[in-house]
Amino acid sequence: MPLTHSELTGRTALVTGGTGTIGSAIVRRLLDTGVGGIRVYSRDEHKQYELRRALPEDARLRFLIGDTRDVDRLRRACEGVDVILHAAAMKHVLSCEYNPFEAVQTNVVGTQNVIEAALDSGVERVLFASSDKAVNPTSTMGASKLMAEKLMSSANVFRGVHKTIFTSVRFGNVIGSRGSVLPMFVEQIAAGGPLTLTDQRMTRFIMSVDHAVELMFDALSLARGGEVFVLKMSVMRIQDLASVLREHLAPHHGFEPDDVAIEEIGIQAGEKFYEELVTEEELHRCLETPEMYIVLPQVQSLVPQDTEYVYPDARPASNGARSDRVDPMTADEIRQMLVDARVISAA
Repeated sequence: MPLTHSELTGRTALVTGGTGTIGSAIVRRLLDTGVGGIRVYSRDEHKQYELRRALPEDARLRFLIGDTRDVDRLRRACEGVDVILHAAAMKHVLSCEYNPFEAVQTNVVGTQNVIEAALDSGVERVLFASSDKAVNPTSTMGASKLMAEKLMSSANVFRGVHKTIFTSVRFGNVIGSRGSVLPMFVEQIAAGGPLTLTDQRMTRFIMSVDHAVELMFDALSLARGGEVFVLKMSVMRIQDLASVLREHLAPHHGFEPDDVAIEEIGIQAGEKFYEELVTEEELHRCLETPEMYIVLPQVQSLVPQDTEYVYPDARPASNGARSDRVDPMTADEIRQMLVDARVISAA
């Protein structure tokens, strides 16, 4: 049965990567529910210190140092846990290209460790945060995320007598997340430029942190097992983002917008000119609602026959979105998004 927000009351949740941009937002959202306990699991001691200081004192919070590569540590962290939100990952395309096996160890082996620890501990639900870069991947990061999605989906087949439900969500670019292009642009404008743009043709699906967390909680509620939930997102030209930021932020640092140059530096290793939400193959087993796509598991024939993939307002998907085939956001829409994300002021 779907798990509603009210059904989180009294339960214990584990958030891997709990000090990252998405992970910490999940922790904050959980604090607003009736959840009985929140375990923040990450490997960075200083980030845990910073998050502990930023959050209100709450007896439900526990901060656990650990790496998803360490299955024994995960098993101990999962004892008594009902729900896992798995956000720990290597997410930067270039870092993964230069350190491919490190990406495999965190994104693939780490995810399998989460699965095994969840089964051993009798966890009810596990939700994995994936990426649109897993769709027809050209990068190590995307390929490792795709493999992790497949591990999550297949876990519903080999779980045996266990009742754990495993599912995934696919994110686009999260505006303002650590290591994303937005904070880099802000720093470059403050220094007077230049803004370094890989290629002016580049387009990306974009979402706010709030939308990312909302998708995870919606998926947690709707999951039957093995699906991939994908939010329908707006598309942005990266060049348009640079221009809007330059227009608003340059004067605050004593520069005229046109004085801050925008330079193309060329596409980086592993990057794509556009992103996709659903592959052509997935489209044949994909549903959509007004808010999201729901990709049903490829191994449906092996899923228990009593699993019904039925969701409110869902219908067969008519097409899969590509960021270069969707009308991009206007400058005004980008400006409002940045105001909502508290990157620039409304004045």
